[in-house]
Amino acid sequence: MADLLAPIMLTSLVVVLIAGFPVAFTLAAVAGLFGMAGILTGHFNPVFLLNMPLRLLGTFYNDNLLAIPLLVFMGMILERTGIAEDMLVALNRLFGRLPGGLAYTTVIVGAVLSAITGFVSASVMAIGLIAVPVMLRAGYDHRLAAGVVAASGTLAQILPPSLVLIVLAEQLEVPLLEIYRGALLPSALLIALYCAYVFGVTWRTPGLAPAVARGPASAGLAQAVWINATAALAPLGVVLAVLGSIYFGVVTPAEGGAVGVTAALLLGLAKRRLTGRSLREAMDAAGILCSGVIFLLLGASFFTLVFRGLDGQEWVEALFRHIPAGQLGFLLFVNVAVFVLAFFLDFFEIAFIVLPLIAPVARATGIDMVWLTVLLAVNLQTSFMHPPFGIALYNLRSVAPPSITTAQIYWGAVPFLALQILMVVILMAFPGLVATTPKAILDLDNVEMNFQAPDYGADQEADAPEN
Repeated sequence: MADLLAPIMLTSLVVVLIAGFPVAFTLAAVAGLFGMAGILTGHFNPVFLLNMPLRLLGTFYNDNLLAIPLLVFMGMILERTGIAEDMLVALNRLFGRLPGGLAYTTVIVGAVLSAITGFVSASVMAIGLIAVPVMLRAGYDHRLAAGVVAASGTLAQILPPSLVLIVLAEQLEVPLLEIYRGALLPSALLIALYCAYVFGVTWRTPGLAPAVARGPASAGLAQAVWINATAALAPLGVVLAVLGSIYFGVVTPAEGGAVGVTAALLLGLAKRRLTGRSLREAMDAAGILCSGVIFLLLGASFFTLVFRGLDGQEWVEALFRHIPAGQLGFLLFVNVAVFVLAFFLDFFEIAFIVLPLIAPVARATGIDMVWLTVLLAVNLQTSFMHPPFGIALYNLRSVAPPSITTAQIYWGAVPFLALQILMVVILMAFPGLVATTPKAILDLDNVEMNFQAPDYGADQEADAPEN
């Protein structure tokens, strides 16, 4: 019975989550029920529960998690003040005259907005409200428009300073700064893949994404250039200020969030868009999102504590020992399992339940944890794009006009889902794409230690009295 409690606990959790119960409260409830069952059967030591207050304090004192409310608040300010929408309009003037120009613009704006908001749902809904009507009026194919918007919103999964990366760094116990550095190049490559797909589609069939005719000039050239430059570069400047300060070690991630909030407030004031109402709305939205993340962290912490108290970690390690081919077999199994689970569970459920279970096994096999974290972040990005359960598709459906059918949203997401899978394969084949800080290696077999004995004779000779 003792060996079965842990697997039954994990299976029960998955079943209850699939049934649609709230994640945070389900984690705590299942942990409480199985902890009580373990105590009654004598297979769970109640002393484990004394560690829970310390785990709660560790959550609230975690420096990485302090960045979450600040980064969310920064994103909400820029969204509520309409600065992101200005960026789309400005870039549209630059790329709109090209076939697929609006799609390129959506990808770029999606990347910046994803870095600002940090949450996929918020990013997809914001881009959908801004870009979808513009593309439909320009005569874009409905499937292409839906796919570009959904895929661009999911860049919030891996584009620093993504809040998702903060959660992964916390769950896999990896330094956040290392994750940010490692995710930069894969993020840029994924954006390039999106743009390359749009180029291929429009080159073959220009009618799917026609060029937008240039509108009449309403201002002088210098004034138009200045307006477009400030509208397009201002939000990007905020993101670069946060990333640059964190990347070069000037500030911690939490302090970088404070830099972003300050820059967003100043930008909103400079554009005269920051009002008392927009500031209050941004604070309310940030508070709701952060509260949800905190409840998830607390529920997951309690679940992990009880699961380990029931020797669940030993069961997981024994399960992975039966996988052949060493590291390669482990990586293939984990990535396929995460991809399949993403059909039924969302990112937070996988991040808080599955990943902490595989982290000790990954360390035991000698896998670079920074690379593995970025690889899993890209893999988990597919969980938002899986038809028919992808959260990004549901979010897009909620803001898309009725002229776009649900089937068109699903079919539009399939090519970009394939690109995300291709990115997982590329990272597995070329792990050097994830930049990591070189670790100093000390070879104990070749260490030479030379000691020179002091020459006491010379000192005594010098101190000897002269005759």
